[in-house]
Amino acid sequence: MMAEVVLIEDIEASATRLGIDLSSVDLDSIQLPRGEDFGIKSDDDDDLYQEDPLEFEAGFGNIIVVDNLPVVPPEKFEKLEGVIRKIYSQIGTIREGGIWMPVNPDTQKTLGYCFIEYNTPQENLQQWLTDEKARDQFVIRAGSNTEVFWNDPRQLMPELVHQRQGAAVWGGATTFNRLMRFAHPQVRLIDFSPGEKYLVTFSSHEPSNPRDTHRIVINIFDVRTGKLMRDFKGNVDEFATGGSGGVSGISWPVFRWGGGKEDKYFARMGKNVISVYETETFTLIEKKSMKVENVVDFSWSPTDPILALFVPELGGGNQPARVSLVQIPGKEELRQKNLFSVSDCKMYWQNNGEYLAVKVDRYTKTKKSTYTGFELFRIKERDIPIEVLELDNKNDKIVAFAWEPKGHRFAVIHGDGPRPDISFYSMRTTLNIGRVSKLTTLKAKQANALFWSPAGHYIVLAGLKGFNGQLEFYNVDELETMATGEHFMATDIEWDPTGRYVATAVTSVHEMENGFHIWSFSGKLLYRISRDHFYQFEWRPRPPSLLSAEKEEEIAKNLKKYSKKYEAEDQDVSMQLNEQDRRKRKMLQEQWNEWVTKWKQLHEEERQLRIELRDGVVSDEEEEYEAKEVEVEEVLDVTEEVVAFDLDQE
Repeated sequence: MMAEVVLIEDIEASATRLGIDLSSVDLDSIQLPRGEDFGIKSDDDDDLYQEDPLEFEAGFGNIIVVDNLPVVPPEKFEKLEGVIRKIYSQIGTIREGGIWMPVNPDTQKTLGYCFIEYNTPQENLQQWLTDEKARDQFVIRAGSNTEVFWNDPRQLMPELVHQRQGAAVWGGATTFNRLMRFAHPQVRLIDFSPGEKYLVTFSSHEPSNPRDTHRIVINIFDVRTGKLMRDFKGNVDEFATGGSGGVSGISWPVFRWGGGKEDKYFARMGKNVISVYETETFTLIEKKSMKVENVVDFSWSPTDPILALFVPELGGGNQPARVSLVQIPGKEELRQKNLFSVSDCKMYWQNNGEYLAVKVDRYTKTKKSTYTGFELFRIKERDIPIEVLELDNKNDKIVAFAWEPKGHRFAVIHGDGPRPDISFYSMRTTLNIGRVSKLTTLKAKQANALFWSPAGHYIVLAGLKGFNGQLEFYNVDELETMATGEHFMATDIEWDPTGRYVATAVTSVHEMENGFHIWSFSGKLLYRISRDHFYQFEWRPRPPSLLSAEKEEEIAKNLKKYSKKYEAEDQDVSMQLNEQDRRKRKMLQEQWNEWVTKWKQLHEEERQLRIELRDGVVSDEEEEYEAKEVEVEEVLDVTEEVVAFDLDQE
């Protein structure tokens, strides 16, 4: 058996993918197996290897890289390795000698990262992404059960992966072992950071003195290690300002995360302040909060450490409202826009952080009514230019607004009637690269919610609640409707992370029709699942793509070449389904024939009894009998009529 040859280009590519700088790796520190052949069998040693054949592993599926480790001298190697082993043994069995920490040859200190080799690759928490059928997973919560499924549209049904009662943090390739336990008594709410590095937990505790307010405890844990990184404690009043929903007088989430997927910053709003923390030390930036008089709302860019702040009008309009963009950590104001006669304001970030839309409700001159417009910020352009957009009818009520993910378009539902209009706009077109322009308006639609595909291009126009689950699948590239449908009483809509499938659900807010439907992106209903006491449906998130934007564009252009494999598989599955349908029809036909034969036999067995009942008449043929119609009259009711006379009348 020849040893496997690995090209240096492949090694460099693997190192780049794993974020390893090969120039910093001390090759002399690598310990090779003993013996002159370095443990590799020679071609002329076949006679020495006649025992049972060995199984050789291929790939790196059972190896992980741990970074951000402390840089330590030789005398602390053993202690650091013990800590690493204790933490990472919780997700699998580490192979003997399976921890390797590269060393700087000059300082003899570790380089701040290590390789860990497990006995099997089953601990790879992202192995599900390598599914041969390119399927996605979803989790549902119904009754007391939590169930994980593969979405298998080819088979027109989901495939159960895991089922469990209770709640904790579970993960894995197939077994869903418990990865970590986070100690927080009486926890009531949780929230993950965007990069899934941290878990925020919340509890509320009644005071011993009825005149006091509830005591609040908020913990922030490192998801991988389970370590408590920071806790916040106080009364309800200290945490009452924040998100859009919660318990015990607290808006949730209290903390909002910024800095993109790196999870570098988190912030919360207090009275006249924004408190911004960094996750390197979990302390306030510059050890103090940022003073913003009368601030009522803030929002992070999804990709960059930029805060958008809204401050309302003060002094009866003498001091205008304003929206400010602030760079973190330097707290530098990048852009400010003053707004006059403002009634309310709401901010919408595009998911790539390229645009910010600010919906501004303004009072008319009489102050008796309001109208709406949009301030559109181009974040990535020089000096952050701002455009003002007003609808054709600026008095229209704004029902919903949504940016196209990874794109430059947005949709608005507007109007006061039961059938509002839906308009689509673009921040750049071939004719107006730097100007917003309207693409089209769809008139009189039964919709009150917008759900863009995460890949852009397609959108579901949904009529939830009072509209009873009306659905329209719309192609924004071609400006045409692909399909319409209905999921009666639908309460929730969720696109899968690839933009291929859509789930609609009826949760337990309704007593009837609980369960979910799975649709294709183009609006074809694939399958329905019913579940009593159905609470929640969530697709399993996918990590950010490792491909560059250029590579993704190249794949999109050559999609037909890549899709041939899956088209062949689809055809095989289709043939299997057709064969299953044929067998099912054959089985039903056989059951019918068996039933007919059974009743013919029973009919024959009862022939003599029928003859006797007909006083000896033998024939069972209908034409041998004469049919007569007989009319029967029956008195149903009798009504008496009383006539009164006036005897005094002449």
